[in-house]
Parts: sequence; C-alpha cells; structure tokens
Amino acid sequence: MKVGFEDDSFAFELVRNLGFVYYGGADIGELFATADGITEGDLDSWYDGWHSRGERVLGRAKEYLSAGRLVSAREALLRASTYFRMAEFYLHGNPDDPRIMGDAKASQEAYAKAAELMGPTWEPVDIPYEGTTLPGYFYKPDESNEPRPTLIFHGGYDSSLEELYYFAAAAAVRRGYNCLTFDGPGQGMPLREQHLVFRHDWEKVVTPAVDYALSRPDVDGDRLALKGMSLGGYLAARAAAFEPRFKAVVLYDGVWSFYDAIVGMLSPEAKEALDDGDAVAYDRLIAAEMDTNTQVRWAFTQGLYSFGVASYFDLTIESKKMVLDRDVVERITIPTLVMEADGDQFFRGQPERVYQALTAPKTFAAFHEEDGAENHCQSGALAYKDEVVFNWLDDTLKA
Repeated sequence: MKVGFEDDSFAFELVRNLGFVYYGGADIGELFATADGITEGDLDSWYDGWHSRGERVLGRAKEYLSAGRLVSAREALLRASTYFRMAEFYLHGNPDDPRIMGDAKASQEAYAKAAELMGPTWEPVDIPYEGTTLPGYFYKPDESNEPRPTLIFHGGYDSSLEELYYFAAAAAVRRGYNCLTFDGPGQGMPLREQHLVFRHDWEKVVTPAVDYALSRPDVDGDRLALKGMSLGGYLAARAAAFEPRFKAVVLYDGVWSFYDAIVGMLSPEAKEALDDGDAVAYDRLIAAEMDTNTQVRWAFTQGLYSFGVASYFDLTIESKKMVLDRDVVERITIPTLVMEADGDQFFRGQPERVYQALTAPKTFAAFHEEDGAENHCQSGALAYKDEVVFNWLDDTLKA
C-alpha cells in the first residue's frame, strides 16, 4: 500500500500514522494537508511539515485549555503529540541535532497532558530498571481495582511510548484488559535522555516490567500476556523464553533474525564486502546507497543511533546477537500467536520460520493485501489486526 508519496519510506510512515485515526491519534485532513507540502525524500522538508503541523494543533489545544474545553484540548493534544513524533523520525543520522530532543519532548509533554485530562485510567508509571527507571503508562478500563487480564506491550526498532497506545492499549481497554506499555533501552526517552542503547537479552528489560505489574492489585497474574511490535517480535520471543510468568505471548510480527533483515537490504557488492569482513568498503557502499534510498538511509542511521555503534559494519555485526535459535525458541512453552503481514518490507518470510521452530502451542495469523493489512505490523489496518489479536487472547487466557 502506497499512499501520499512515491518514496517508499515516506509512504509507509504516512500509512503508519493514518492508522492512528481509528483511535484518535491523528486526523485524515491534517495528515494529507501536511503531506501535500512535503518534498519527496527530503528529510528536512519532512521535519518542517510535521513540526509545523504539531505546533498548529498544539496552539489550538492551548486555546481550548484556556477556555475550559477539556475534551477538545485532550483530543488536539493527542494529535499534536503524533505530529511532533513524526517530525523527528528521520533526524537520527545526527544524534546532536537539537530538533530531536525538542520535538521528542514536545510529543511527550503533549501526550502527558492529554493523559492527565483522561484521568486515573491513563496512569504514567516509572518501572525500576538497573539503577534507573523506564517510562511507561498503565491503562485500565475503569477506576476500580478489580484484578483484570493484563497485556504488557513494548515496541521495537524505532518506537516511542506515546504511539504504543494506538498499537495495543486502545484496543485492550475497550475489551476489558489492562495494558502496561513502556519504552526500554534503545527506544524513546531512555535512548534520547539516558543514552540507554539496545540489548539482545530483552528478558532483563521485561522482567522488571512483570515485577511492577504483579505489584498492582488490579492485575490478575494468572492472565498476564506479552506483546512485542516490529523488532519487538524478536524481543518478546526472547523475553518469553526466559521470563516464566506469562501465560501467552504475541509476536507482532514474528522475527527470527535482525541480521537477516539487514542483509536483505544489501546490494550484491555490499554483501560481498560484508562476507569478506571489509568494513571500509562495506561502510562506503552503504553510504552510497543511503544517498538514493530513504529506507536504507533511515534503517542504518536509526541503527547507529539506537545501538550506540560507530559504523554501519559494526551495526551489522552487532545485529547478529538478535537472532533466535532453537535453544531459545524451545524454551518458549506458553501459547504463542505469530503474526505475519505478507507485504512486510523488513521481515518478510521470517514469521513462518519462527512458527515452524516453535514447539509450544501456537497459532499463525497471516494478513493480506485484500484486507489492506499487508503493511509492516498491519499499519493502516489496526481495527482488523486488533480483532484477531484480542479474539485469540480472549480464547487463550480463558483456557
């Protein structure tokens, strides 16, 4: 599905955020009016367009707040948060760019104010983690302390806390679930403010989140599930293998090897340099391809930023740690939902490999173009995706 842009990466990011319209995180007219003014493949133009849209919508939100129009303010704040997050998405090739922190904070602050206006069912939380804390939100269907089934949800390669509501929490609370979302190392503000970078042993990140969730009286520990999005499909599988307190796990989508995903983007010449261990030639070839391919440029600059490595070659070698093997997969014993989007540009074919390797009770859910659900993580088809996920969770946790 290509909407709004000819540039593949820009088109996908627009579809990704168009999906948020279903849950109130964006508006169609605002998205297309902004996209119309953005130059194809121009990262500064992308930033300028979405930053200006964020400021415009935030200005309205402030006016609504001053007038006591709290529902209008809340809704505008959620949309402004989305647009500021979109603005800084492609800036990470220069981690010192002040626009990164400026717009990340603007997104965070707008969302936090909207959450405050939602009341106690949208609760900001801090999860203790290795001498510091990870930011999160705890969403619940109502203000009672009734123990409920609870979904712990984290993102992947480029996610941030504020968008996780639209990808899982909104659907969860509509169906009577709690949802605990959080950003881990390599994601969101832990990366931007604390300079915490990705780690492959994600159970060390998820276990503190489980400890926190089970400390709450409104969490039913016998109905605790985990879900990881995008590269989080690998991260959640790894966590489910080593954290025994979950009753179900959703791999959204299944990821076998981050290394294979990177290699899948390479030209034959770059593959040859990688195989030869020629770091200088490899970095030169990647840099040349980045000049003409927005997706490759984003993928490698994001990787240097979120893994804290110095070169494209180092990133590729580091990615080998994020690979499932049978020793890990066979440790997963809980029911597992493996999701697949048949047009996925990053991990195509990998969900089937994960599914085939699993020895636990397992379900495979494929999403197709005929339903508009072929995009990576079913972006643009969140309603249908959530129907599948939560129908499976309902059946699995009841059983």
